[in-house]
Amino acid sequence: MSEICRFLGIIITMNYGDHNSPHFHVRYNEYETSIRIDNFGIIAGKLPPKIFGLVAEWAMMH
Repeated sequence: MSEICRFLGIIITMNYGDHNSPHFHVRYNEYETSIRIDNFGIIAGKLPPKIFGLVAEWAMMH
């Protein structure tokens, strides 16, 4: 996986040619999740609400 950003212990990665629906992956401590790019919906996994808010804010800016 290609790391595209790292901040506050949050690691955001993407895979070229990954499975359906464009998305990115987020790792934070023991949490791992996949988030859709078009609507920021969680495909799989979970994140604490505060961390999800930070990731959504990052995604809107990028």
